[in-house]
Amino acid sequence: MINQLVKNIKKTEAPIVVGLDPMLSYVPEHVQKKAFEEYGETLEGAAEAIWQFNKAIVDQTYDLVPAVKPQIAMYEQFGIPGLAAFKKTVDYCKEKGLVVIGDIKRGDIGSTSAAYAVGHLGRVQVGSQSYVPFDEDFATVNPYLGSDGVNPFLKVCKEEKKGMFILVKTSNPSSGEFQDQMIDGRPLYELIGEKVAAWGEEHMGEEYSYVGAVVGATYPEMGKILRKIMPKAYILVPGYGAQGGQGKDLVHFFNEDGLGAIVNSSRGIIAAYKQEKYAKYGEEAFAEASRAAVEDMAADIRGALRR
Repeated sequence: MINQLVKNIKKTEAPIVVGLDPMLSYVPEHVQKKAFEEYGETLEGAAEAIWQFNKAIVDQTYDLVPAVKPQIAMYEQFGIPGLAAFKKTVDYCKEKGLVVIGDIKRGDIGSTSAAYAVGHLGRVQVGSQSYVPFDEDFATVNPYLGSDGVNPFLKVCKEEKKGMFILVKTSNPSSGEFQDQMIDGRPLYELIGEKVAAWGEEHMGEEYSYVGAVVGATYPEMGKILRKIMPKAYILVPGYGAQGGQGKDLVHFFNEDGLGAIVNSSRGIIAAYKQEKYAKYGEEAFAEASRAAVEDMAADIRGALRR
């Protein structure tokens, strides 16, 4: 799927991934009201509300962006109905031609890691039948249990021609408590970056590896170093907008060909109607506000890459 992701990015000229991370507080009142009228103020009602919210945003933005990234915790909080909404979201986005990055941040070992990999990226055998449970195109993976946690995902990715993004340097303020620790004179995140590059050599696409990295937009200088360490890894860059990252901070995450990175924005897009800049759209036109936010973000990034 890395080849498809690159193809979509070239087509849209927008290296953007929309983070479908729908807190119920982001969902406009009229969408919630309609869902609750049908299902009551229940987990089913909440799941229906976030599904309708997602669908409206995807309908307004799918032609502008190459990919989406649903964060599974936002669905898991609503139990089994929430997971059903996650699956509906994944399937609908794929129908629209979008690459789906499952933001699941799994990081276990052995058979447990293998089960996560099969459940999200692969096929599970049930008697004589095989099924694709969630069927995302990529998954985010936590590498802190070492190769034992990554290799099962790598195996499934090779079988299914799918990919993963490994956490290397995350955008949260406390990430440095562990990721910046010095080992033999070098920060841990650099050593992880080297492992990502090595894992990536085992599963290459046409131009880039199926094994990518997560590097926060809030650390542009670190991104510059990691870009050199991982020249063939696509970098998923969270932290744009709401967490402080801007287009000018992102230049070093990209290669000279203008590829190599895809930038995530979650609430900056899906809850754009709550921002003063897009207040004119109002709650009723929340999805149109999201489209405007995508257009502005794309213009910001394009402008920065042209400088």
